[in-house]
Amino acid sequence: MNNDAVIETVQLSKRYGNTLALDHLDLCIARGAIHAIVGANGAGKSTLFRILLGFLPPTSGSARILGRDCRALTPQDRGRIGFVNEEHTLPSWMRVSAVIAMQRRHYPRWNQQAFDGVIGHYQVRTEQKVSQLSRGERAGFNLALALAQSPELLVLDEPTLGLDVVAKRAFLESLLYGNASDTCTVIYCSHQMDEVERVAENLIILERGQLKNMSAPDEFCARVSHWIADIPFQGPLPASVPGLLQVQRIDGLHHYLVLDQDEDFGEFLRASGARSTRSMPVSLDRAVNGFLAKNHAAPLAA
Repeated sequence: MNNDAVIETVQLSKRYGNTLALDHLDLCIARGAIHAIVGANGAGKSTLFRILLGFLPPTSGSARILGRDCRALTPQDRGRIGFVNEEHTLPSWMRVSAVIAMQRRHYPRWNQQAFDGVIGHYQVRTEQKVSQLSRGERAGFNLALALAQSPELLVLDEPTLGLDVVAKRAFLESLLYGNASDTCTVIYCSHQMDEVERVAENLIILERGQLKNMSAPDEFCARVSHWIADIPFQGPLPASVPGLLQVQRIDGLHHYLVLDQDEDFGEFLRASGARSTRSMPVSLDRAVNGFLAKNHAAPLAA
């Protein structure tokens, strides 16, 4: 057991019938900072969260959160964990003031300053009913409530899904400037790489229930490069291209997205008949989506 870890899984597996959602996952996330978990649909993210929060038992292996076995979480343990999901589920019939009062009673470490620091980004009035709030206002209210409980761990599962550009910006600013990562560890799950690039210090990539990457976002991005080659014929067979993630032919030029290749890759292309080559850096969005597309296409081992 790692005492410095907020989340630790050992050979964690979850099977639904013939479907293996988590495949002997070994994952250790250190305390502090904002950690982004990304993956294609079916990567196992939702299953992992449900197991970590004690809502679902694993098929085999173990999972711990804040040092506690996820199968034996107490109400006190759950009070140390904040959770915001994409639905921003709140009691719609209650007034904002009543929800705040309820949360203050439930969480003895309630931090009014943290709540005020986030809710100030939104036009939320205490006399309003939750049902009268826009989706963006509900998202901000939900985040303010979660941070005000002074959690040691804050889990954000697709928190900006369905928000417009203005609401999304307000949510991210309230997360960053609410100093969430100064007081707790943040797990941020999103398909939006622009969000991940802005907020995350650690990038965790899951695919088919397995850990595929854990590094700083810029370190992962540096592993992926985009090469453009002028090849006057079909070019090398994809199976022979080292580190290949994607290949496209655009306006007569071959575009290769490759992993962990240096200048020797240019030599490979020239040896394969390229008349000219050049490499370009790629965005985090392009790097992650190319990586996921490659891995998602691979068959899952039994």
